[in-house]
Amino acid sequence: MRISIRAVAVTAALTTAAAALAAAPASAERPGAAELRVATYNLSLNRAAEGELEADLSSGTDTQAQAVAEVIQRTRPDIVLLNEFDYVEGGVAADLFREHYLEVGQGGADPIEYPYAYVAPSNTGIPSGFDLNNDGTVGGGDDAFGFGLFPGQYGMAVLSRYPILEDDVRTFQHFLWKDMPGALLPPGWFSPEELAVVRLSSKSHWDVPVQVGRRVVHVLASHPTPPTFDGPEDRNGRRNHDEIRFWADYVGPGRGSYIYDDEGVRGGLKPGSAFVVLGDQNSDPVDGDSVPGAIQQLLDHPRIVDPLPTSEGATEAAVLQGGANATHEGDPRYDTADFADTAPGNLRADYVLPSRQLRPIGAGVFWPVRSDPLSRLTGEFPFPTSDHRLVWVDVRVPGGRS
Repeated sequence: MRISIRAVAVTAALTTAAAALAAAPASAERPGAAELRVATYNLSLNRAAEGELEADLSSGTDTQAQAVAEVIQRTRPDIVLLNEFDYVEGGVAADLFREHYLEVGQGGADPIEYPYAYVAPSNTGIPSGFDLNNDGTVGGGDDAFGFGLFPGQYGMAVLSRYPILEDDVRTFQHFLWKDMPGALLPPGWFSPEELAVVRLSSKSHWDVPVQVGRRVVHVLASHPTPPTFDGPEDRNGRRNHDEIRFWADYVGPGRGSYIYDDEGVRGGLKPGSAFVVLGDQNSDPVDGDSVPGAIQQLLDHPRIVDPLPTSEGATEAAVLQGGANATHEGDPRYDTADFADTAPGNLRADYVLPSRQLRPIGAGVFWPVRSDPLSRLTGEFPFPTSDHRLVWVDVRVPGGRS
């Protein structure tokens, strides 16, 4: 659905400390081109019980919601995907977050308005009716179509300053895992009856077209399952790999013919379309527990550019926290998540990956160093916001100006 509120342009002078990370995109250098800031943020606005997020956001005083809203206000993306934002029917939670938090200045930051939002159901917490984790009982979060204690827990939302073409949105919530050719299904784990209902998406996959001037940019949003919390069958690691593969096939010419959406329409993205893959992919290129090569399906894709967002805060954190971070092979400046120092350590988990038509002109991770006053928004466990960091990329959109 598209949820609209008043469209008022907001401009802001950011603090000096935040300017290097969050300066608004400059004017386009070429006639007809526009510059667009796109971000993904796993902001951990999930709650333990159904209705709790709506109640917290209704107050206008929830300290975590205030802090994550300030992160968004400091970075000022034009389009942002929110991961781990509980789904509430009718988009009520998205409305409350915008009205009571984003449209109210937080911590000295200027308000920001998003006239358009997209929310839809998530597979999380929806009972499958089967013993999917093979523990001998049916029921609970691990037997749902996606892990969750209630329907919609750990859901998603897309917020945009530009119009969302709601009639052209495609969702893939019900796509069956078995229908992906060569799927990495755990051998012998699921019964034939289970294979007939097990869905690929742990939350969902969305293709959300956004009108940017004369150009349509497809926001490809998802949040694959963590490749952990299973056994030697590695069912979550395998699912994570294939959830990532879904977008690689969807945007690859001739590779997405097997795909069908929730309306029964088949095929992948139209060749030549501009897109950005967004989300907490739960997969580091080098470290962590992913199936080898999982995220490389996107990073090495011929239609995708990796802008390699970095932060000084991530490098500092890896040194100060030590533990598993000391044994990592990857460069810590690319990390986007502050995980347990014992295992797996800090990882690159969150991605903004534009298509080649959208030339990157800037990128970053909101992870200030400790000496920066804005480090109060990231902190250390227990985090004031989330264990993930907002990741942003500025791209030039040809034909993006009206």
